Amino acid sequence: MPIGFDDQTTRIAIMVGIVVSMLWYERKNYSPGGVIVPGLMALFLVTEPLIIVYTLAVSFATLLTVKKMSDHVIMFGRRRFAVVMLVSFGIAWALEIVTGASSSMSVEFQVIGFIIPGLIANEMERQGPFQTLYSLSTITVITLFLLLVLIGWSW
Repeated sequence: MPIGFDDQTTRIAIMVGIVVSMLWYERKNYSPGGVIVPGLMALFLVTEPLIIVYTLAVSFATLLTVKKMSDHVIMFGRRRFAVVMLVSFGIAWALEIVTGASSSMSVEFQVIGFIIPGLIANEMERQGPFQTLYSLSTITVITLFLLLVLIGWSW
């Protein structure tokens, strides 16, 4: 959970992000990297924007690693998704160990969990980095705006 937010705000953010993601997907046919991602990104955009940068960096590192691996291993469907998630998890975990970061505190390097970078990387692999980042950034900003309107949330 982002610093300074209670469980209720986080739940509302995820719910709003899911609704906006589904509407966006129906209209544009592009995914933001998973339906829960924009809600969490909206919360971190306000409190810890650097965490979003690190999360995207892990996503890109995952994408590049999986693309290199696919030159040597046949990956498609569930196998590809599992490999993307495992590689992302491994990169995030290794960076946490190397930097001494912990998900329980705000430090120099932290990503949004171990799952979120993998979800983003999976969509970048499937539909392309530009379409994924375009969708993710647009939906995150819309979600943030709706949070401001719906719950009178301010920072």
